Amino acid sequence: MATASGTRAPHTTPGTGRLVSLDALRGFDMFWIIGGQEIIKGLARIFPGTVSAAITGQLEHVEWEGLHFYDVIWPLFMFMVGVSLAFSLARRQSARTSKRSLYVHAITRAVILFVLGMIAQGNLLEFNRSTFRPCYSVLHGIAAGYLIAFVVALNLRPKWQAAITGAFLVVYWVLLLTIPVPGAGRGVLTPDGNAAAYIDHLVLGSLSYGLNTWFLSYLGFASSVLLGVLAGQMLLSAQSPRSKCALLGAYGSGLLLLGWLWSIWFPVIKLLWTSSFVLVAGGLSCITMAVFYLLADVLGYKRVMFGFVVIGMNSLAVYMATMLLDFRKIGNIFVGHLLPRVGPCSGALEATAAFVVVWLILYWMYRTKQFVRL
Repeated sequence: MATASGTRAPHTTPGTGRLVSLDALRGFDMFWIIGGQEIIKGLARIFPGTVSAAITGQLEHVEWEGLHFYDVIWPLFMFMVGVSLAFSLARRQSARTSKRSLYVHAITRAVILFVLGMIAQGNLLEFNRSTFRPCYSVLHGIAAGYLIAFVVALNLRPKWQAAITGAFLVVYWVLLLTIPVPGAGRGVLTPDGNAAAYIDHLVLGSLSYGLNTWFLSYLGFASSVLLGVLAGQMLLSAQSPRSKCALLGAYGSGLLLLGWLWSIWFPVIKLLWTSSFVLVAGGLSCITMAVFYLLADVLGYKRVMFGFVVIGMNSLAVYMATMLLDFRKIGNIFVGHLLPRVGPCSGALEATAAFVVVWLILYWMYRTKQFVRL
């Protein structure tokens, strides 16, 4: 990981300029992780009712089958990794960077992400085998999906990238249906009886933990990133900006429709990262990308996006910081004495104060051009 100074954005390529929408969308995604979820929940306690309950319900993960808003946060980030990958490869290839250098960079990046994941959510720094979880992190899924997608994107043309993505999704479906699980049989998609969890237990043994699945799910992770790569190539095309918006919208709508149709036979299950989930979440991600691109890069509403851009420019740094540190303690220095006096507003006030502390640190990093990147 390196700290870079300068004004050039990480998502540029000759002739494209700064893609503000990508940083803004990344910041929007991170906002919910670093404080937005708790702020909205706190506001809902101030205004209880059916609407508030419905909103807060969308800010929780579904237990197994189905999809809430909060279930799209992770795949949206994977999608943006793919968009960034398309821009990064275009830029590096235009600079005639060797394939060897590209592979070294990609492998190094994936390894660092994997280690950071073990630190953030895998209890690596506890140095206790009983609590160590090597494969229990969002960053692990991103690292695996990124590395596989990188190999595909580097070596194949877009039509073959699309074909490989489809093949990954179909193969994953077939594997989940055909691998026999002791005590459960074939084709079982329950939390305790699915083939992906069975393979994880075979590989990890006692280190396996939680309902998220990993090794077979690499096919789904890579597909989520590759959907973003294909969207990135649309943005890199010679089409007019408004045509690119239309292409992204049509692409996202098609993915969404295909995913919901597939869900009739292969349910949308985030914890398994099923193929239907990949398509539905990818479709929603692509449509959201189209909206942000239209607002920021086509219509020029960049000031409206500024708050999110500040977060998005240092997304990895703020993710690690909020995983390891409790910013509520800092926020409570300023508002702690008010919390017992504001009744039902205390939750929203505490969450907002913590978020403001985080955002101000990120704003300082933005103004001083301190961008933590891989």
